[in-house]
Amino acid sequence: MTNASYYQDWPPLRGDYRVEDPLSSVAVVTLASHIDAKGAAIVGPCKTENLGVEKVVANLIANSNIRHLLVCGTESKGHLPGDAILALHQNGIDEEGRILGSKGAIPFIENLPQEAISRFQHQVQVIDRRSLTDSAEINRLVKELSCGTETYPEPPFLVVKRRVVSSVSTASIGDVLFGCSTYLDVSAWQVAVESNLARTD
Repeated sequence: MTNASYYQDWPPLRGDYRVEDPLSSVAVVTLASHIDAKGAAIVGPCKTENLGVEKVVANLIANSNIRHLLVCGTESKGHLPGDAILALHQNGIDEEGRILGSKGAIPFIENLPQEAISRFQHQVQVIDRRSLTDSAEINRLVKELSCGTETYPEPPFLVVKRRVVSSVSTASIGDVLFGCSTYLDVSAWQVAVESNLARTD
């Protein structure tokens, strides 16, 4: 298991989610629904079949404890992110980054390397319970999936955009701090080096 202090800063990408127990083996994606899930590592919606799915994958593989992803809730019409997650896990992407077999409007992965997708496929089991919105049943599934699961035997996989820009806007400060004067602009998936900007932390 990764040192517990690592999980104080997990997950690396901000979003509309709630962290419950970073040491749990189960993550819950509720698609277009907002549902409580007790005992999960992380729970929250995913409404797009491209950037939303990318952020889900990046956050999950950054935690080696997570071995199950429960996909539940109501699909986002047109985008079908649940379908995209399942297709990505089963089929991967083609040379142009399109998620093979996905039915969403724009199911393209642009910010994840193939290694990250392979890690997602090997580390995480995806459980398809789309349309399930009952909190009691979701909590039961989380508890059931959590039993007897071992941590993935490799360190967390951290994904960042390789392109570096010379400065970072003040709106980006605090998204993700990698080290002295270096930030990740989550909206653009870019690593930027601070240039004469005052630190506020």
